Amino acid sequence: MAAPEDDQSSIPLNLTLALASLVVIVAGMRVGSSLLVPLLLSLFIAVVCTAPVHWLNRLGVGLRLSVWLTLVVIGGLLSLLGLLLVNSVGTFIDALPGIEEKLYQYYLSLLDGLASLGLAIDTERLAELLDAQKLGGWIPALLGQVGNLMVQCVMVALLVMFLLFETLNFRDKLSRALVNPAPSLRRFQEFSLTLKRYLAVKTVISLATGALIWLACKLVGVEFPLLWAVLAFALNYIPNIGSAIAALPPVLLLLVSPEGGAVKALMLSGAYLGVNFVLGNLVEPRVMGRALGLSTFVAFLSLVVWGWIFGVVGMLLSVVLTMTLKIALDSHPQTRWIAHLLGSGSAPLETANRPPSERREGRDERGD
Repeated sequence: MAAPEDDQSSIPLNLTLALASLVVIVAGMRVGSSLLVPLLLSLFIAVVCTAPVHWLNRLGVGLRLSVWLTLVVIGGLLSLLGLLLVNSVGTFIDALPGIEEKLYQYYLSLLDGLASLGLAIDTERLAELLDAQKLGGWIPALLGQVGNLMVQCVMVALLVMFLLFETLNFRDKLSRALVNPAPSLRRFQEFSLTLKRYLAVKTVISLATGALIWLACKLVGVEFPLLWAVLAFALNYIPNIGSAIAALPPVLLLLVSPEGGAVKALMLSGAYLGVNFVLGNLVEPRVMGRALGLSTFVAFLSLVVWGWIFGVVGMLLSVVLTMTLKIALDSHPQTRWIAHLLGSGSAPLETANRPPSERREGRDERGD
């Protein structure tokens, strides 16, 4: 008779222990972010790269040769893109004096306009805030960050290579490590397939976004279209504010350029809005499926939390990390209710307790 009371009295204790464990885990991730960030990046890149590896293997190519071919092709494409980006960044730095002069002219015209309206502006105080010598202090810090980024890229590339080879016999290792591997292998397969599908679709959508932004920049006539396309591709992983951040530099550059103007800047802004609305709100939910969606509040909260833990990389991977957590929770029956709380709430009630693959199959049969 006392068993139900004991169970109820243990609920506050279990909740307290769970919250304390969560605090310890979050604090540990924040302290070890310098180690975890390259590991997470390499893990997600390796998950995306397993798709072409398995495709080549189905064509009759050996697994190890498939890994090497995938690494060579992806490395070649990234090297070519890096060379083009370096050229674009160099040209952009050469054009900075002209852009600065144009911005200064806009600054003077803005002061004249405010003075004509009777608004007094302390130009000396504003000049101190915009002192070029003070603002130039960010250049050494930026160069240091670029050097750190190059080191991180080399580390991530090596980790991706080793992770891809490690996945070749991961199932065998897991089978030997567990007494009854069948349930764990089934849940792991469900988790890996759903995560791989999400990352692949998100990457393809981001590539399409970058390509369309490049085309829009070329048509409107903004300089350095490749630079803005790569920026749009990377920031497409950031929910809510990523697209707005990616649109600001090219729109401002077009606004101050001699061959630009307000009309072309508005056209480019409309192109950004149209591309992100169509791909982000129409195509992406349709391809991924409603069951994989996050609620708007959870998506924005993930941006804040993961950005606080891992910095800029956490903001880039915020939705990916939250989706990974949601998929992991959704793949186990005992934690599936937490995944439903993180979701958008649009999954049908009759399929809510099924694994994600069975929900997709149900939607395919209904033609959704």
